Amino acid sequence: MADGVTHNAQSSRFELSVEGWLCRADYRMDGAVMNVHHTEVPPALEGRGLASKLVMAVFEHARSHSLRVRPSCSYVRAWTRRHPEVADLVDL
Repeated sequence: MADGVTHNAQSSRFELSVEGWLCRADYRMDGAVMNVHHTEVPPALEGRGLASKLVMAVFEHARSHSLRVRPSCSYVRAWTRRHPEVADLVDL
């Protein structure tokens, strides 16, 4: 999994704690599709690539568990356009 990111399956999110702040990517399962509907990085931590780390972890998890990812969050949609290597996992 991406450096420092943990999967909190009970809360349906991927988390990264930095300097006491929580960064997260929230999802809902729809069968074998992870609908990623929200990413959040506190303003004090923006610009460090933390949201990208979270989304990378989502796709790593999806690939290793034979899942697809529906990018409902605008950030995740933009991220997938910049990372064609995950195109096979995207569920639109």
